[in-house]
Amino acid sequence: MFYVYLLENFNDKSWYIGYTSDLRRRFQEHNSGKGGKTTRQKKGWNLIYYESYRDKKDAQGREVFLKSGSGRKYLKKQLFHYLEI
Repeated sequence: MFYVYLLENFNDKSWYIGYTSDLRRRFQEHNSGKGGKTTRQKKGWNLIYYESYRDKKDAQGREVFLKSGSGRKYLKKQLFHYLEI
């Protein structure tokens, strides 16, 4: 399985979108400073959304979409109640 995921920073509420074949491991990497450049610069990430896919290319395509303006609009709609808090 492959996962597309959305992390939110505890401090400034910024988002990070990525994909992986091991969601648990990747989440731990992000929070231990071994993640990508963006997540290494900030501490304290929370997993707030993920989707699973059987095919790597499908996950990669979904990641690209979610990083686009339309994708971020979709996420805001999906997470409406979470973002209201």
